Amino acid sequence: MRELIGPCHICGENVYCENGFFDGVQEDGQLLCHECAGDEYGS
Repeated sequence: MRELIGPCHICGENVYCENGFFDGVQEDGQLLCHECAGDEYGS
């Protein structure tokens, strides 16, 4: 099951919860996709 959580704060890409697991990053109250979280935090 795939449920929309909301858009990434940086790029606007949709972030989802897939099969009960959050597929993104929440940092300082902001929703980020994995790609933008890696860019912002050097991962």
